[in-house]
Amino acid sequence: MSGGELVLVVLAVLILFGARKIPEFAKGLGQGIKEFKKASSEDTNTNNNNRPTPPPAA
Repeated sequence: MSGGELVLVVLAVLILFGARKIPEFAKGLGQGIKEFKKASSEDTNTNNNNRPTPPPAA
């Protein structure tokens, strides 16, 4: 994506949503990403805690 195309996309978003809605949208997006990372981390921790421990080497 070139610089000109990026400017056009940003202008289109401003026209469609307005300047007031963009911060609300960004805040919601940030909260969604935060929740996703939290759930992913919890899932990883659960998987690691449920692994059987290998027997000690002789």
